[in-house]
Amino acid sequence: MTDVEARPPERRAGGELTAWLAFAGCLVAVFMQMIDVTIVNTALPDITTDLAASSGAQLLVVTAYSLAFACTLLTAARLGELFGRRVMFLGSVLAFTAASVWCGMSSSAAELVTARVAQGIAGAGMAAQTIAILTVTFPRSRHPQVFALYGAVAGFAGMLGPILGGALVTADPWGLGWHAVFLMNLPLGIIAFGLALRFLRLGRPAHRDRLDLGGAALSTVSLFALLYGLVQVQQNGWQPGSFAILGMALVWAAVFVFHQRGSARHGGSPLVRFDLFADRAFAVGAVLVTVFFGLFTAFVFGVSITLQEELGFSPWLTGVLMTPFALGAGVGALASPILVQRWGSRGPAVGIAAFGGCVAIGAGYLFLTDGVVSVPLSLVPVFVSGLGVGMFGVQLQPLMLAGLDQRQLDAASGLLPTIEQIGNGIGLAVLSAAFFRVHTLGSSITLFAAIAVVAVLMGALTLALPRPALRRIEESPWSVSD
Repeated sequence: MTDVEARPPERRAGGELTAWLAFAGCLVAVFMQMIDVTIVNTALPDITTDLAASSGAQLLVVTAYSLAFACTLLTAARLGELFGRRVMFLGSVLAFTAASVWCGMSSSAAELVTARVAQGIAGAGMAAQTIAILTVTFPRSRHPQVFALYGAVAGFAGMLGPILGGALVTADPWGLGWHAVFLMNLPLGIIAFGLALRFLRLGRPAHRDRLDLGGAALSTVSLFALLYGLVQVQQNGWQPGSFAILGMALVWAAVFVFHQRGSARHGGSPLVRFDLFADRAFAVGAVLVTVFFGLFTAFVFGVSITLQEELGFSPWLTGVLMTPFALGAGVGALASPILVQRWGSRGPAVGIAAFGGCVAIGAGYLFLTDGVVSVPLSLVPVFVSGLGVGMFGVQLQPLMLAGLDQRQLDAASGLLPTIEQIGNGIGLAVLSAAFFRVHTLGSSITLFAAIAVVAVLMGALTLALPRPALRRIEESPWSVSD
């Protein structure tokens, strides 16, 4: 019997300590790929001055990474199935680290944009393997804890990005200036690669389906058109050109769906397995993930714009006010597995409803005080809102994935982060186009009221997650296949 036949596909070898050390390498990679979404924002003024970047180049420095990242996730997930998750992950960590050094050494705006594209593609290569690696490395009984840590690190990195970027530019270590926000990935990349190389032990793929080149091209084109169209909405509002781009995105998406269904019917290897959506937990979860990431993105950017541009808060005071949110999110993330065990889907539902309630209180407070904010009075509701986000966000993935077998989990590894990126794009576009074309306190209050309503509706929808999905999370003991 061959090694592939004797061992379940991509099942790790080694004990529990080995699994956690491999997981640590994945978390470092997650931290890098998430922090690079936002860290560049605070360094952009210095980059613009140093590289004489035009307004168009400035936009591309920010968006090129996210566009390249989102558009290549599905293809990267399939390449992981073809060549092995370990090989793909290690190669992507190396490529991401090299691209980060390239970004840090760029001498022109065009070169920096090109390096950011390379960085985004490599980041997708890491991200598209992570869920599959985690679900294979740990038994289902550990998934709630693992996803809690995964979600906490990803969320913390996204919120830390602007703060760390500002700190690095201000401190100017070794005279690096803005270059430091990219070069910091060099030691992190070495750590992630070393841990994964030593401790990430996955078997060879049992199945080597060919890459669907037509599907890869269609998915890339349709996702690029969708996200680029949303960026145009974010920048320019609902102009005819934006409608045209989004319309073409929908056409290409329809062609992609038709192509994928045809490939599945004829025994091919589609990039997206639409049978995943026949699972109720995954279908409901996909809706919740899209809305949640759009909602959370709109909330974070909305708070930043409101506090700094409308209420006159300094970046430092804004950071102080939002620190309890980050702390609450961390506490909620770590407590969420226990709550899910005891309450099932009611735990996340209560969390997102609590977030919505606190945001509603904030909107009413701004309305009654006409924008006069007491920081001490705000700390508790800010903490509770973060607590609710942590309770909801980190358990959503294991709940929606719990009913899938390993083959389906592999297929979901690239699809789930793609859904998240679409949610991010939609959230930013709606935020910019609907609420912040003109920065006023009234638009902020309306935004936060809308976020509160949507959050409460999400809590109700979360209750539709089926109980069998929860039982599947808890049923498997720790097992090691040598």
